[in-house]
Amino acid sequence: MKAEIHPNYHSIKVVMTDGTEYITRSTYGKEGDTLNLDIDSKSHPAWTGGTQQLLDRGGRVSRFQKKFSGLLKK
Repeated sequence: MKAEIHPNYHSIKVVMTDGTEYITRSTYGKEGDTLNLDIDSKSHPAWTGGTQQLLDRGGRVSRFQKKFSGLLKK
């Protein structure tokens, strides 16, 4: 490998949405940083079967619903 062209690969802590934690290696942040996930396999509808609601961050979902609420009414 060529020297000094690759990102620093180091250990970080990942915190899942339910609070569980694990250590992995990544190029994210610096050595020992913590990555807090907003959506993961325990909360995303693609893995949960759509039973859990996504959080409305900054009102995006409500703005979308307001904008397109009458689009498909019969």
